[in-house]
Parts: sequence; C-alpha cells; structure tokens
Amino acid sequence: MVDDGRNGRRRPGGPRAEARSRAEDIPLARIAAVPRLSIGFPVYNGERHISEALEALLGQTYEDFELIVSDNASTDGTSEICLRYARQDRRIRYIRQERNIGLIPNHIFVLKQARGELFKSAAHDDLYARDLLLRCVEALDDDPHAVLAHAWSAVVDSSGSVVGTYGPGVALNAPRAPDRLRSVLYEGCHDYEYSVIRTSALRRMRHLGSYHLADRAFNVELALHGGFHQVEDWLYFRREHTYPLTLKVRERCTTLDPRRANRLRHPVVRLYGEYVWAYLDAIRRAPLSTAERCECLGILTRYLASRAAPGMGGLRQDPLSQAPSIPLDVIVAGRGKSLPDESAGALS
Repeated sequence: MVDDGRNGRRRPGGPRAEARSRAEDIPLARIAAVPRLSIGFPVYNGERHISEALEALLGQTYEDFELIVSDNASTDGTSEICLRYARQDRRIRYIRQERNIGLIPNHIFVLKQARGELFKSAAHDDLYARDLLLRCVEALDDDPHAVLAHAWSAVVDSSGSVVGTYGPGVALNAPRAPDRLRSVLYEGCHDYEYSVIRTSALRRMRHLGSYHLADRAFNVELALHGGFHQVEDWLYFRREHTYPLTLKVRERCTTLDPRRANRLRHPVVRLYGEYVWAYLDAIRRAPLSTAERCECLGILTRYLASRAAPGMGGLRQDPLSQAPSIPLDVIVAGRGKSLPDESAGALS
C-alpha cells in the first residue's frame, strides 16, 4: 500500500497498479484486516542499511503485522528502495512526507497511523533475529501485567561487527511501580522505546519528546505503566554510529526536532526544564495509588538531588558491556534464529 501523505489519499494507478500482480503472491495468512502488531518505521536518508532492516523485519516468523514506513522527505535512494519492497509485500504502508518534519515528529506520526493492539518502533538501520517479534508477542500474551517485551541487545557498528552488549535491567519486572521507577532511574534503561509495547499504554502516555534526555523520561513513564518483560536471548541488534561528542544540548535537540533551533521559543533552560517536568508529569499521569504516587515522588526527588550533586551517585554513564568475541552471524544463528539469507550474507 502506497500513500502520498496528503490527507490520507492514495494515488491512483502507479505503484499500486504495478504492485498488484506481485502482491498477490503474498500468502493471505500473512495479511490481516486489522493486524495485531503495528511496526513504525521512520526513516530519513537510510539507503545504506535500510534493505537489511526491511529484510530482517519481513523475514520474521511472526507475520501478523503492518509495517508503516514514513519517509521523512529523503534525498537519497530511500524512496526507491521502500517502493520496491512495498510492491513485494502488502504488509508495508509507505508514506512519504512532503518535507523533513524532524525525527521525533516522524516517530509520533507512525504511532498515530498504527492500528494494532501492539506497537514496535523500528530503526531503519537496526537488525532483528527472526524470532524477535514472536518471542516478544508470546511474552506479552503470557504476562498481561507487562507493558512491553524486549530481548537482550547487542550493539553493532556500521559494518555489522558486534562491539558491545547491554545487560538486562534490574527489577524492571517488579510488581510495584516504585521499585521499577527506582531501577530505571539508578540502574539505567536503554532501547525500551524499541520494544514491543501495548499500544493502549502508549496512547495514555506523553509522546516521545525532543527535549534533553527525552528517551530516559519516556522509559521512566513506560515503567510506571507496567512491568518490562525481557526475553533472555540475543535477538535485537542495535546499530550505533560514530557522532561528534561535542554536540551541545540545543544541537542534539534540534536533530530530533528542527523547531528546537529557535532560541526564543526554546531556550536551553526550557530543554532542561521539560526533562524534569516529564518525570513529574509521568508520575501524575500513571495509574498509581496515592501511596505509590507519593513514594515515586520521593524516589524522584532523591534521584534529582543525586544528579545535581557530583559524587552522590545517579545513572550509570556507560551501560555498554564488553563485546562478545564471536561474530554477529554466529550469535544470531546460535542463540536465536538466523536472519533472512539476504541480510545474513551481507553481514558474514
């Protein structure tokens, strides 16, 4: 399905007509009227790695999903690659933005397009073992109190080499929200915005922001809505790139949303202030008892004080662990399932 991004209208003929004969070859079992899982796939100028990511998602053993690709007005070959895949698989909804709306607004856009009861955000350059979706969906089915399910994460560089891993969170599956909050704040949290998450929880939450450390605040709010189930297997491979470490707060926030470049409307103090307010608002909005809310506010107050005073603890700065001494294709084949042949071959 190919949308033109304007008022939800589809272009007549064109790519859709060209795709019809090839799309008819897709098994009907893989296509549901309302898919259970929606995968949001925002992308901008991703031609280098996007084919590997799409192959890894379309080759999943769990097939009841829609893949919502939102092309943020890419200027490279991203559009042609996406259209080619959309012609081959009817689970793909390709939408091209008329202009670059920014990374975070594009993330919000794909979430608003989602129809499934579960949602996963997927980066255009990450990789996924074939059982990732299946294992996460099964985990949520088995644990109705969990708000999300995610697998152990390995980190790969631009060439596909494993450079590190992230260990499991501590007490993130605890039944009490204050315990989960303490764990997320002090032990660190990572990648959970890329989990399989219950869409109903996301609809109740604030959207992922573009202020300072917005991803941490987002993960904190997720933890207040339910437990995190971690699939104990190396099934998610996050690709990290080398970026300058000297970027200032405003520069980092502007890459997430171009509107943050306006110094009058978005002074630096606001970028920090929204970060603190997001924590407070998360506690206010979460489904907590009065006693739990008060306990969470106490935990947050102590945490913020520890962050303001050097040497008093706080979030670990470097959660990345030692890289395994085995190549990516061995990890995928050994602990999980192998990636689709096209992707595995490119990485071996």
